[in-house]
Amino acid sequence: MSDLKEELHRKLQASRAVLLAKLDNLSEYNRRRPMTPTGTSLLGLVKHLAGLEYGYLGESFGYPAPESMPWVEDGSIWQGADMWAKPSESGEYITGLYRRACAHADGVIAALDLEAPGSVAHWPEDRRDTTLGVLLIRMVAEPSTLAMRTLSGSSSTGRAARIRMPSTKPHGGSTSPRFRPRPMRSSLIPGCSRHLERNGNLKPPERLRLTLDRV
Repeated sequence: MSDLKEELHRKLQASRAVLLAKLDNLSEYNRRRPMTPTGTSLLGLVKHLAGLEYGYLGESFGYPAPESMPWVEDGSIWQGADMWAKPSESGEYITGLYRRACAHADGVIAALDLEAPGSVAHWPEDRRDTTLGVLLIRMVAEPSTLAMRTLSGSSSTGRAARIRMPSTKPHGGSTSPRFRPRPMRSSLIPGCSRHLERNGNLKPPERLRLTLDRV
């Protein structure tokens, strides 16, 4: 089981790096400009994922975030305030928050086994109890899925629907090869389906495929 945890952790770290790389070479305008009717931005997705790292891989196991997030404290997160960056929230602040949240989650992952019990407070009561393994599997897919949907304009999720890739050229045109969406490569991690079948409140497919967009 330790091999599975190490592999999941490695995949999570790789997908985090991919997400942050998507912001490289983009102007501040393109990082934070609203690209959906609800105001979702690329920088907002990083802000959103910082909360998930602190929540799913921290607070759910009794390791609360060591810093406060105003949109959580005032409840505006439930109106989507974690999906865009306010003028007062610099890009450096949001990416720094994400890196700190990831480091916090890494410490929790290192301290616990995959079978360690956890509880997600905002989930329905009948499926609130979970394990580190289930939430780690969930988080492995989250950064790469959101990043790919953001760059490709996929409409399969409400949050990232209708987002289009900002052009790296001053007056439009084709995007730089570094930022052009590429087909996602899938890798099957042995043991994930078995863990979900035993502990998961997510219904596993016949074969669980965890995807990672590689640049």
